[in-house]
Amino acid sequence: MLVAIIASVALLITEYRSHRLDSLRATLSVVVDPIKYLVNLPSVLIEQTAYSVSSYSTLKSENIRLRKEQFIDKTRLLKFDSLEKENIRLRALLENSFKLGEQLLIAELLSINMAPYEHIVVVNKGTRFGVHPQQPVLDANGVVGQVFRALPFSSEIMLITDPNHAIPVQVNRNGLLTIAVGSGQLNRLNLPFLPNNADIRPGDLLITSGLGGTFPSGYPVAVVDDFTPITNKPFVNITATPKAMLDRNRELLIVWGDSSPVSLTTKPTPEASVLRPNNQSSGSGLVGEAPAKTDRKPAESRLTRKAPAGAQTGTDNDE
Repeated sequence: MLVAIIASVALLITEYRSHRLDSLRATLSVVVDPIKYLVNLPSVLIEQTAYSVSSYSTLKSENIRLRKEQFIDKTRLLKFDSLEKENIRLRALLENSFKLGEQLLIAELLSINMAPYEHIVVVNKGTRFGVHPQQPVLDANGVVGQVFRALPFSSEIMLITDPNHAIPVQVNRNGLLTIAVGSGQLNRLNLPFLPNNADIRPGDLLITSGLGGTFPSGYPVAVVDDFTPITNKPFVNITATPKAMLDRNRELLIVWGDSSPVSLTTKPTPEASVLRPNNQSSGSGLVGEAPAKTDRKPAESRLTRKAPAGAQTGTDNDE
């Protein structure tokens, strides 16, 4: 023990007075440094692995969120082509009321019905998400179809090319109204109700007209194919190619649309709905309007604009 202490003191004195032990220290570091790295290696690996997993999870969740936002934004952009043609009419409507925007829900494809001439697919969203029959379904390119049957955990979607499906459409170029009927082929729709003298051309874009109360107006449906008018028949055989990628979709958008206009007048309170004498009559209820005169009838001050009966019930006459 004493010898070890004396040797240690001698080494310390030698280290302090000269650099003779530098070469020995360098030689020993070749052996000691790898041991230090090995001791520190588990903690470094754990930190790097945790950082990599965290970064991967963050990037994956952000990628999923951005893909959904891109999908929804691209679908909303589909309306811009038709809004250009409807600008004058919409400005006139905005003087009295405006409509709430559609709400969208992304659903993933589960299965496809293999029955002949039946174009029905199943998605993973059902009644527990608020899905109900006759809801319109879109993709990033146009109209896909509508909800045929809603179950708790899934829903069946009838495509617009199903022979039992019909959708009211409008020629975007001139506003011509007609009905597009499914042909039983995924790449074709029939337009059987157009006469020979109808103002329709190959390449015309067909959009939803909003009639029937099922499909919101302004969404692309199909593009008119080339056709040859037949002079000796009252109706011409016209077909159109759907804009939606019906045979390649993995994700679809289920749409909720509020077709009842929102009045620009304030909704009267229950207290204000009670008839008052003429000398205690309230104002007309308009936003920012001064109180009405006392000789005005109280019943007139509570008139509000109501939506048409067809817009409130949302009945479907497509099929």
